[in-house]
Amino acid sequence: MFRVALLIYTIASATLAGIFIVAVLTMGLDTTKPIVIAAVAGFLLAMPVTWIVARKISELR
Repeated sequence: MFRVALLIYTIASATLAGIFIVAVLTMGLDTTKPIVIAAVAGFLLAMPVTWIVARKISELR
């Protein structure tokens, strides 16, 4: 399950960080601090998302 989770995390973290960065930029917050906070939030939020998705995938086996 660890391999699957690692692969899912790499995809989910980049996707969520990108979504959050685009959202921050759309709100007009174009300085460094909000962009970095959005990226870190995306990477942190990807951890529970990864855990849930990996668990669901491993249940299918």
